[in-house]
Amino acid sequence: MTVTDHPRRATGRNTRQRCEIIALLEETSEFRSAQQLHAVLRGRGAKVGLTTVYRTLQTLTEAGEINTMRLPSGEQVFRRCSPGHHHHLICRDCSRTIEVVGKTVEAWTELVAARHGFTDVEHTLEIFGVCPQCASKRG
Repeated sequence: MTVTDHPRRATGRNTRQRCEIIALLEETSEFRSAQQLHAVLRGRGAKVGLTTVYRTLQTLTEAGEINTMRLPSGEQVFRRCSPGHHHHLICRDCSRTIEVVGKTVEAWTELVAARHGFTDVEHTLEIFGVCPQCASKRG
């Protein structure tokens, strides 16, 4: 599973559809698929096609405006994150997502890389579990 985390930069022309997609991503803290985002937009009466949603998400990802992650199922999901390197704690049941900054992970990564002579190292870390709200529903 990988997360794309780029510094934010200009995304080009702000169309009505792009503004609607960005606004929706700013409302949620969970990673969402293009289909999920499209369904919410259509439910709100937005006149936007699924192809436009995919194209806009790709443009925003390439510009570093949003993060993307590929789930173990292969599905690609999207989220607007805070700038800077971080990791995610994600609920397997409801997709609630919490951004986590881990200096210990960063130090461990550098140590392992140096021990094996690697340079210019990058890494991703996603932690999956069940949030307290979903755990209480399970009984």
